[in-house]
Amino acid sequence: MNPVFLIAATAAKGIPTAAATLLPPGAAPNAPAGAPPVAPAIAPTTWIASHAPWLTHGIAGIFMIAAVALIVLLAVQTTKQEGLTGSIGGRVESAYKGRLGAEEQLKRWTGFVAVCFVVSGFVLSLTGI
Repeated sequence: MNPVFLIAATAAKGIPTAAATLLPPGAAPNAPAGAPPVAPAIAPTTWIASHAPWLTHGIAGIFMIAAVALIVLLAVQTTKQEGLTGSIGGRVESAYKGRLGAEEQLKRWTGFVAVCFVVSGFVLSLTGI
């Protein structure tokens, strides 16, 4: 017989198999034999998070959509004053010109999305997810 097979066969007898070393769930590997198993820590949840997860996840989805929409809407809007150069240079005609219809609608949508963002964030903080 090949000596490599003899060494492998004798070494395999001393190594326990994976099935023999399985521990019961919650048992620590170095715990004494009579010690009770340690239960894993459970994260505290609120009533809404445990009984209506679809609601909390739906509100989280609204929160994320409102966050992205608020970023986009604020990036698209133009400022009333053109920054420091507009205040020093004195662009007088822009100060007396009223807002355009599209800009007014954009302002209203931004306000609506901002309110949705704040309200959904507040509700999410109460649900505990």
